[in-house]
Amino acid sequence: MAEKGSNKLWGGRFAEETNELAAAFNNSLPFDRRLWREDLDGSRAHARMLAKQGILTEEEARVILEGLDRIEAEIEADTFPWRDEYEDVHMNVEARLTELVGEVGGKLHTARSRNDQVATDLRLWLRRALAAVVEAQQELARVLVAEAERHLEPPLILPGYTHLQRAQPVLLSHWFMAYYEMLSRDTTRVLDALFRLDESPLGAAALAGTSFPIDRHYTAEQLGFLEPMRNSLDAVASRDFVLEALSAITIGQLTLSRLAEELVLYSSFEFGFVTLPDAFATGSSIMPQKKNPDIPELIRAKAGRTIGDLVTLLTVVKGLPLAYNKDLQEDKEPLFDALDTYTSSLRLMGALLPGLTWHPETTKKAAAGGFALATDLADYLARKGMPFRQAHSVVGRIVRKLQEEGRDLDDLSLDELRSFSDLFDEDALTLLSVEGSVASRNVYGGTAPEQVRARIAEAKRELEEDPS
Repeated sequence: MAEKGSNKLWGGRFAEETNELAAAFNNSLPFDRRLWREDLDGSRAHARMLAKQGILTEEEARVILEGLDRIEAEIEADTFPWRDEYEDVHMNVEARLTELVGEVGGKLHTARSRNDQVATDLRLWLRRALAAVVEAQQELARVLVAEAERHLEPPLILPGYTHLQRAQPVLLSHWFMAYYEMLSRDTTRVLDALFRLDESPLGAAALAGTSFPIDRHYTAEQLGFLEPMRNSLDAVASRDFVLEALSAITIGQLTLSRLAEELVLYSSFEFGFVTLPDAFATGSSIMPQKKNPDIPELIRAKAGRTIGDLVTLLTVVKGLPLAYNKDLQEDKEPLFDALDTYTSSLRLMGALLPGLTWHPETTKKAAAGGFALATDLADYLARKGMPFRQAHSVVGRIVRKLQEEGRDLDDLSLDELRSFSDLFDEDALTLLSVEGSVASRNVYGGTAPEQVRARIAEAKRELEEDPS
C-alpha cells in the first residue's frame, strides 16, 4: 500500500521484473478492494483541493472527477476491470482513470503518496464500519431491554451464580439488564474509537509532507474529518486507531461470548432453564434426541477469532520504526475479519433472544434450592442486632444440619430456627421464599422488581437518544 508496485509499473532504478511469487505475495487486491468507495472519495477531495490551490486547472479537475464517477459506476455495475498486476485498489483505480481520461489522470497523484492515501482510505472505511457496528449494538440493546420488560410481569426468577454455584435468586429481567449494561459500555468503547480516528492523514504524502501548496484543512473538511493530523510521520505510520477499534470489537465479542455461554449452559438437560428456537439449533447426526446450541457455540468460539485478529496487529506494529513499512499492509485483513465477525454475531444474537422459551417452574425451583436463601437469614439476624459475622456462623450451622438431614431451608419451622437463635421470629419464615428474597434487594442496582422496572424505563429513554 506504500510507494511500491511491480517493477513493470514503476520502472526507474529496477532492471528486472518482480519475481512472480513475490508479486503474488505482495498483492493486496483480494482484500483491499473493499476500500474502493473510500479511495474514490479521498481522490475526489484531493482533486478538488488541487484545483482550489491552482495545482490543477479547473478543467483538469473536472475531467478527473468525471473519470472517478465513471469508475464508481463500473464498480457498482460489476464491470470494472480489476487486474492483479496493479496489486492494490489504489493502483487499479489510478490505472483505470488514466485509461478513461488520458494522461491528465496521472496528475491526480500530485502531492500525495499511497502512504497517506491508504491511511486516509482506511480511516474513512473504519468510520463507516464502526457506525454500522454501533447501529447493530443498539439493535441488540433494544432486544435485551424488551426481553427484560417481557419477563418482568409476572416476574421470572432464576438462580444467580458465583463460581457457578447457586448463590442468590435474581430476576431474569435483571439478568438481561446486566448484559444491557455490558453492551452499553461496549458501545461507548466503539464511540471512543470513532472519536479518536476522526483525523485526516491526507497530505502527509510519503512521510514528510509535500512541497506543493496544498490545503489539508480543506480536504479534511471535504471528507468529514474533524481536522488534519498534525504530524506527517505519525499520519502514515500509526495504526493505533485500528488497534483501538480491534480492542473495542474484541471486548464486545467477549460480552456476546459470555451471553452465549450462559445460553449453552441454561439450555442443557442439566439446567433445563431455557429452550432455544429450532432456527438457531441443529440436531445430532447420530443421536435423535439431541438439540445442539450451534449458534451460541459459534458466537462463543468467534471470540477466539477477534482475539487473534487483535493479537495479530499488535504483533505487527510492536517493533516498527517510523515511518511507513510494508508490514502495515497486514492491518486490513484482521480488521475486516473482526468487524465482519462481530457485526454478524450481534445480529444473530438479536435475532435469537426473542425466540427463547424460558421455563419458570424449573428456574424458580433451582433458585430456591442449594440453600440460596441462607444469606437472607443471616441478614435477618444482622438487622436484629447480631454482628454479621456471628449471624453468618449461625446460619452456617443451620445449613450444615439441613445438609446432614437431606432437607432444605424451606423445610424449617419457627421452633427449629429459634433453637439456633432467639432472635428469629415469625417474620423470618417469610424470607424463605424466592419472591421475598428478590423483593428484599430493593436498593439502587438491585434485583427487586421495583429497581429493575425503573432501570428498564431509563434504558428505554437512553435508546431513544442518539448514541453519538
